[in-house]
Order: sequence, then structure tokens, then C-alpha cells
Amino acid sequence: MKVICHIVLFSLLFAAAAQGSKPSLKKAFKNKFLIGVALGDRTVRDINDEIHKSINHHYNSIVAENCMKSEKIQPKEGKFDFDAADRFVEYGETNDMFIIGHTLVWHSQAPDWIFTDKKGNDVSREVLIERMRIHIHTLVGRYKGRVRGWDVVNEAILGSGELRKTKWLEIIGEDYMELAFQFAHEADPDAELYYNDYGMDNPGRRDAVVKLVKKLQKRGIQIDGIGMQAHYGLGLSLEEFEKSVSAFAATGLQVMITEFDITVLPFPSQRIIADVNKKYKYLEKYNPYTDGLPNEVASQQSFLYEGIFKILLKYEKSVARVTFWGLNDANTWKNNWPMKGRTDYPLLFDRNNKTKPAFDAVIKLRQ
Repeated sequence: MKVICHIVLFSLLFAAAAQGSKPSLKKAFKNKFLIGVALGDRTVRDINDEIHKSINHHYNSIVAENCMKSEKIQPKEGKFDFDAADRFVEYGETNDMFIIGHTLVWHSQAPDWIFTDKKGNDVSREVLIERMRIHIHTLVGRYKGRVRGWDVVNEAILGSGELRKTKWLEIIGEDYMELAFQFAHEADPDAELYYNDYGMDNPGRRDAVVKLVKKLQKRGIQIDGIGMQAHYGLGLSLEEFEKSVSAFAATGLQVMITEFDITVLPFPSQRIIADVNKKYKYLEKYNPYTDGLPNEVASQQSFLYEGIFKILLKYEKSVARVTFWGLNDANTWKNNWPMKGRTDYPLLFDRNNKTKPAFDAVIKLRQ
């Protein structure tokens, strides 16, 4: 009996040691930048032990994937639903995470009522400003001192560098962004405030974001960081990516890689975008790897992940955080966007939550 007990004990100790010996992203990049992950409500609500351990092993920051977007928080005027957001924040606090709220002002996933009156007409500038103020003060104020940073304005600039023609812009005017940052600062003066956008390797958007940041800084509006949504594909130019990191670092703000994933699938348009409102009809030619990812494609993905992290380490004094948009390839929005039914492989972990060659390429930079 003693022999059996010793064998069982040895097996348990070996398993624990093996888990502890697995490379950890957050430990590998400790003292460089935070490593974060987006968590959906279902993940937090129904989390199992394996996923919980994986999150705590690899990440020291979390961002709300959907539960803090305005259509979720305030589906009807004055009717706030904080159940999912409360669970998310409590999970982050329990596990000592740097918590990011996403997002306060965005043209997409906003409730229809916010822009219209009871007759369906656009509200006045004054009414929309007040609705924005109440929404931001209520949400940010609820988590004051708990949520450490907020994506205040999301995706407000086009690739051409022009402001996106949204209801926020149409009704309020260009100062809607300034007001959003002002209201967020009022609600929690200690929280970090960010501008967040996709396609930030695009020269037009890059220059416009720098211009926006400098304008806010000149007016004394608090802005602490620039979020580079990293929804990239295999055609990403590392040269253009570095130009953007360099330009944003030169503003003196924190640079953050947000919503990070690298799709391996062909995209229906010439340039990969991250506009969630874009939908395409399913065609097999846009879903070529249903039976698994070919080694040569996995190698291309690994090369890009490694190249991006090399650049981030080069600018480590300015880079504050790298956040992946999903836990693994089974838990990614890319499987169903921009068309349902696709099989994508955009993250560092496969569908069984095992590390991929891309993970190995990244982790070796710090070994």
C-alpha cells in the first residue's frame, strides 16, 4: 500500500512540476510589458479549471470582449445591466489582473435608442452629449479604482485619415471624442484612457491618429495610450507596422497591441479590415484549411508573430501591453467572421488549448 501511495504522490508532484515548467507568456515578458487576453461573458461565467489555470499561467491583464459595450450595458435608456461586467471585474480582481474596460464610445454595437428620439428622429447635439455623459459616468464610475484602463473611443478614423461618418460625428461634431475623454476622466481621474483602432499599420490612419493625439494633448485632455488593434493577416508588412509603433511612441503615450490575432485565411476584400458590420456569403475558397493547418502556413504565421514581438521588444520602453483577442483557436471570433462557418487558426493556442509553433517562436525570444 505504501508503494502505491508513493507512486500516486510522485505522479501528482510530477504533474504539478510539469505544469509549472511550461513556458509562461507573462513570465517571459515580465518587466517588458503586460500580456493580456480578451474574455467573453460565457468564458468567465462557465470557466473550467483547465482554462482558469491557463489564463493565470499566461496572462496578467484581461479586457472585456463584449460585456461592457453600450448595447450590453444599457440596452434601454436608463436601464443598465451590469451582471456580466460585474463577473468580469470580480474575476480580474480575484486573480490580480490589470483590468481593461472596452469600450465607451463606438459607432458599432451601440443601442439604437441612443441616437434617436421617441419618433425615430435624430436627437439634438445637447441630448446626445448628455446621454454620452450619463453612460460614461455611470459605467466608469461603477468600477472606479477597479478597472485600470478604458478604451474610450473606438474606431473613429478611416484608412484615408478622415473621420468615420458616424452618428456621434454627425450629431455632435468633431469634439465628441474630446468630450468622451473628458467625461471618462471626470468619472475616474486615476484610470488610464486610450484611443483604440484597427488597421493602424495604414499610413493614412497612422498619421490621423498622431494628429488626433496631439490635438487632445494640446487642449489638455487626458489620453494615456494608443491601442493598435492587431487583427492582421499573413500579408502584414512588418516595416509599416514598425513605422506605426515608432510614430505612436514618439507622441509620448503608451503603445498597446490590442485585439491581437493573425488570420491564416484568405480575405474577401483586398485589405484585411476589422469592421464587424462587414458580412460576406460563405464560399469554400475562403475556408481552405478545414482539415488542419498546413505546416508551411503555420510557419508563415510563426514568422509574423515572431517579427511583431521583435519590434515590440525594440520599443519596449513605450509598449505597455499586448492583448490577444481570444484564448485559443476554438474560442475566436475569426471562425465566424466575416462569414459564418470558417475554420481559422489565428492565435498561439490550438483548439485543444495546446501551444502552437507560433507560441514557440514568440517564447524563444525570451529564453
